[in-house]
Amino acid sequence: MRACLCHPVPHTPVWFMRQAGRSLPEYRAARGAGSILEAIADPALAAELTLQPVRRYGVDGAVLFSDIVVPLHAVGFGVDVEPGRGPVVAQPVRSMADIRRLRPFEPDDDAPYVGEAARLVVRELGGRVPLIGFAGAPFTVASYLVEGGPSRTFAKVKSLMHGNRAAWDELVDRLAGMAIASLAAQVRAGATVVQVFDSWAGSLSPDEYARFALPATARVLAAVAELGVPSILFGVGTGELLGLMASAGPQMVGIDWRVPLDEARRRVGVGRAVQGNLDPAVCLAPWEVVATEARTVLARAGTAPGHVFNLGHGVLPETDPGVLSALVELVHAEGRAGVELP
Repeated sequence: MRACLCHPVPHTPVWFMRQAGRSLPEYRAARGAGSILEAIADPALAAELTLQPVRRYGVDGAVLFSDIVVPLHAVGFGVDVEPGRGPVVAQPVRSMADIRRLRPFEPDDDAPYVGEAARLVVRELGGRVPLIGFAGAPFTVASYLVEGGPSRTFAKVKSLMHGNRAAWDELVDRLAGMAIASLAAQVRAGATVVQVFDSWAGSLSPDEYARFALPATARVLAAVAELGVPSILFGVGTGELLGLMASAGPQMVGIDWRVPLDEARRRVGVGRAVQGNLDPAVCLAPWEVVATEARTVLARAGTAPGHVFNLGHGVLPETDPGVLSALVELVHAEGRAGVELP
């Protein structure tokens, strides 16, 4: 929490995106073969999956086991998560009529299990580790709705953005409202920091991001600021967008592995913290390599306040949990971003 706010800390904190995932044998045993949306709808199971990596790794943040499409699924828009592929949409958005099917998300009625899972986690943690809530940024969620699933080209969503601005603005406005409602419910349930995932913003040029994504994202982050908790904004392939992302109003900007952290700090600007940015694939290498690369990240982060160590994207399923445990120990022992030095 202190690092998010650029306050001094005794050591660099660390957590991992997708830290509750298929790399943990206890996760696979608890989850079984069911749908991830079914697991999320079981508060006791979702709480256990949230807590498993905290127990195993000793990370400084517990990220709620959930998914960015939960609000869409909960309002009956026809969204599912296919194993190995990701979110898929039965009837993709093609017109204003499709957009009007997106009714407001009422978390306490539509998905009460999310708040219950968060409360169970907070009770178990007892204030020792903060709970990180999250939601999808309007552009990234819209990209799934328009494309019908993951995309390499984002051709359909860009066609809608450029070709029907009124429909696009209506779509991201509704999605911003859903994200705000979801995040507010998570904070009420005990989350003390939130991350907004704009995973696919890197498909946009700076001009496209400023015109079509930034306003709705800034609306979400302004609402989070009113909740009184720090926010993190993260995207993949967003090196050319970091300044714009910082202008959206988060306390911290997540950095993927493509931009060195010293350069990322320069682009983000004074007063904003950074998170990242070890390449997840490096964690598959021998430990000596992982340690060297992690030390490079820490060195580039420097000793100025405001760095949370993380991967540049989610933990890969084939990652050895022992490597991540050792990585946490290394960061805690050697990371000194923000320490008050003599």
